[in-house]
Amino acid sequence: MERIILFDGICNFCNQSVQFILKRDPNGRFKFASLQGEAAKILFKKYDYDKEINSIILIENERIFIKSEAALRVCINLKGPVKLLSIFRIIPRFIRDFFYDIVAENRYKWFGKKESCMLPPPEWKKRFLD
Repeated sequence: MERIILFDGICNFCNQSVQFILKRDPNGRFKFASLQGEAAKILFKKYDYDKEINSIILIENERIFIKSEAALRVCINLKGPVKLLSIFRIIPRFIRDFFYDIVAENRYKWFGKKESCMLPPPEWKKRFLD
């Protein structure tokens, strides 16, 4: 099963989230690609996805998930208590996404951003698509 997480590579919060996922995904279920990178462009073309992107995107089993649905689907597959966050899937998506959008719209202001995408450490490099 292919699972790819597309994330904002210049967002500090997004980069911290990727590192959080990597530490709780020892079996390497997830691969990663920056929204700013070439791999994301290829994937968007492959899946005919051209919506404005202000979200984490999960590609799983040839399907695209965005916003809170993507985040919670990731949590289900991680080790540790973070799995429990998946209980929030019982809340209607429009409510979850309302709060997700607040964080997404303010992420640069609250957490800052980098000048360029992060470079993964060597032990995680093979999990990143270019």
